[in-house]
Amino acid sequence: MGARWWICGVSSGRNLRSLAARLHPAVVLGLGKLLSTASSTPQVCVVGSGPAGFYTAQHLLKHHKQVQVDIYEKLPVPFGLVRFGVAPDHPEVKNVINSFTQTAHSDRCAFYGNITVGKDVTVEELQQAYHAVVLSYGAEDNRMLGISGEHLPGVYSARAFVGWYNGLPENQNLEPDLSSETAVILGQGNVALDVARILLTPPDLLRKTDITAHSLEAIAHSKVKRVWLVGRRGPLQVAFTIKELREMINLPGTKPLLRPGDFEGLRDVIKDVPRPRKRLTELMIKSALEKPYEREAARWVSATREWGLKFLRSPTEILPGVNGKQAVGIRLAVNRLEGSGESAVAVPTGEFENVECGLILSSIGYKSLPIAPSLPFDAKQGIIPNSMGRVHNVPGLYCSGWVKRGPTGVIITTMNDSFDTAQSVLDDLSSGVLDTSICKPGFPSLKEMLQHRGVHSVSFSDWEKINAAETAKGSEVGKPREKILDLQLMLQLARQ
Repeated sequence: MGARWWICGVSSGRNLRSLAARLHPAVVLGLGKLLSTASSTPQVCVVGSGPAGFYTAQHLLKHHKQVQVDIYEKLPVPFGLVRFGVAPDHPEVKNVINSFTQTAHSDRCAFYGNITVGKDVTVEELQQAYHAVVLSYGAEDNRMLGISGEHLPGVYSARAFVGWYNGLPENQNLEPDLSSETAVILGQGNVALDVARILLTPPDLLRKTDITAHSLEAIAHSKVKRVWLVGRRGPLQVAFTIKELREMINLPGTKPLLRPGDFEGLRDVIKDVPRPRKRLTELMIKSALEKPYEREAARWVSATREWGLKFLRSPTEILPGVNGKQAVGIRLAVNRLEGSGESAVAVPTGEFENVECGLILSSIGYKSLPIAPSLPFDAKQGIIPNSMGRVHNVPGLYCSGWVKRGPTGVIITTMNDSFDTAQSVLDDLSSGVLDTSICKPGFPSLKEMLQHRGVHSVSFSDWEKINAAETAKGSEVGKPREKILDLQLMLQLARQ
């Protein structure tokens, strides 16, 4: 059985797995056949190191005392949307990084950054090396508006804008034009409110966060004073939550522009709606219809910036300037609602409204992309077809997070969803659907191949060198960290 430890990693340590990779192939093959009736350590690969990936790994490690989990990530740094999606002024949400770090420090978990699955290594190659492969790579693309002018300068996706101020390397050169006094955000979800809040927050408050230095400088010189958040339906269908709304209402130096007519009569309508929706709507009603408290009124009178919600509006065209090379406004179709509650449908009335603005941000949702042409993928829904995380018609392949259910919910939603997928893996290990009598060597069998392809992985201890450099640089200016944006610099630090 000791030889089996070397070949299949039946021990909990990673050193023995590495030794197996150095054995002569004939020795590995011979011993593998000799011990084929033995049960080997279950080898599980998780693709993506965001919340879905780490929560999947956590559940597997907690509920199976032998499983080895390897987490693959295309960037040299872990944590996905916790690092690149959560707003810089929400540091409390990023505390989950602490538990993810504990998971990564487990002697039965390994992080392999700087490896792009689907490019550097195929899913099929991972399936040869692991008993189970879990796809948790999230939603990396934007939903398009599909209207004239959406590619004009001055029009950006909220995803790219968030990536810009949060230090996502691919968005570091976005350079959004902030010279217009009015910005329009298409969408009324939490991401839309995050973007509006960052645009309007006094720079002195942002200086204490981990917002990137270059975006902070741009926002400090921004001319944006007014932000409209546009939704195709009404107040009862907004997708943001009460916490984000309360932050906007209390934002220093800023006042809300909520039209009373949008909220009249809603108190009676919301009597029987679920409590979260009721409380959210009551806060909007209060801000729109009730006289503010003296202190609040004084703050709004002195405010130099403002934001508002435009309901029952759908974008139909981005309006270009006289030179045709810059967005100067947006045309909105005026809607009416048919039906009620979550099932209400926006129907055009035939009327239109033009809004002058030089900055337009589309926050209508993300979508996942297929990772391999041979794997099942529902392009319409942007998800991998699955049942409880088991990918349809591909034994041993699973999915969790947004690529499993679509880009909805908050981190705790992803946690529960990922636990469900991990439990499916555990159930299949227990029932024998995943045959662990077959040796699966895991990462050591792929290492030489990756190096031959010019791919050098970044370990979690390598990431901690990058992390130390970021926190040291941040402490010099009173920030929790100063994110490194350059991939080559990240890799240089990792190799020190």
